[in-house]
Amino acid sequence: MDIEFWWLLALPLFFALGWLAARIDIRQVVQESRALPRSYLNGLNFLLNEQPDKAIDAFVEAVRIDPQTVELHFALGSLFRRRGETDRAIRIHQLLVDREDLDEEQRLQALGELGQDFLKAGLLDRAEAVFLKLRDTRANDVAQQYLLEIYQQEKDWAKAIEIARALPNHESVMWRREVANFHCELAANALANSRFEEVRSHLDDALAVNRRSVRASLLLGDLDVAEGRDEAALEAWKRIETQDPVYLALVAERVMEAYGRLGRQEQGHQLLRAWLENHASLDLLDELFRWELEKHGPKTAYELVREELKRNPTLLGLDKLLEAALLTAPSEQRSDIELIKQLIHGHTRKVARYRCDACGFKARQFHWRCPACGGWETYPPRRTEEFDLTP
Repeated sequence: MDIEFWWLLALPLFFALGWLAARIDIRQVVQESRALPRSYLNGLNFLLNEQPDKAIDAFVEAVRIDPQTVELHFALGSLFRRRGETDRAIRIHQLLVDREDLDEEQRLQALGELGQDFLKAGLLDRAEAVFLKLRDTRANDVAQQYLLEIYQQEKDWAKAIEIARALPNHESVMWRREVANFHCELAANALANSRFEEVRSHLDDALAVNRRSVRASLLLGDLDVAEGRDEAALEAWKRIETQDPVYLALVAERVMEAYGRLGRQEQGHQLLRAWLENHASLDLLDELFRWELEKHGPKTAYELVREELKRNPTLLGLDKLLEAALLTAPSEQRSDIELIKQLIHGHTRKVARYRCDACGFKARQFHWRCPACGGWETYPPRRTEEFDLTP
């Protein structure tokens, strides 16, 4: 293949240009490394030697000397917050907030990080003050999310409602459920203090936000009972079947007591039997079992549980069956039944808990708001064993 003569002359030129570019890059790197504050390099050295306290002091000094290290401190502060070292994170972010030469974007970011530090440390009043400063800025949406979390922790439900309504997606199904629960919290507090007109007002607001609010219907029934109107209370509780039948177990005892005061216990018994037939529930079964045991004796209670076990076999149901069998068995068989019941009961303790649909947190007590993830109505009144039975 023929090679043009000028190519031979160009090759050394290309090599020379490449060498010159490399030298320029190396000089630039050396100059930039020399320009870094010595305290910055000391800080890195302290980190490598697992001396975080001295590293923070060195990095704080580096920030004073060279504002170009600001991004490093944002990362370092976030790292300390994730590790639970909130006092160190606060020191770093407070220093950034106090600087006068930060641009507006960096200042907002520093304030947001500082607010998160205070929130993680449990300093809710200081976190609230920071996020209030961020309202009506470019960080407004994020600030409102954190303010909503703060007001829920403080149980300041009126402020939580105000913030939730100002969120961009406040019309979504999720936020309607949240805001309805905030109104229900206010109603429950008013009911505990016998402020009945206030209770009804809050419940009307809850149902206006979310017509399917089971909690509002439950509290409305409680209000009617407090005002001596059992018939109205029963109507409120019956609506729960159309809202979400999973929650019927929460009102089963209330329903039986209301029918008892009206002198129509058998009607209440039939209603609960119909609910259990259409919506299998271990808590409903438990309420009916106790009623049958008290009114008709252990034999009838045994028959009730046995029929339900045929439809929905569960360990918790078997435990109830053995409880009834123990009361009806001859004395010579009771020790054997008691032994079997004890063995079964050891296993039922593991499957008798409630579980959050969102995070999987388990507890023996029902909660409207999950204690772990903070989700509202993510903690249905169904035992762990029932999740495996649900189609």
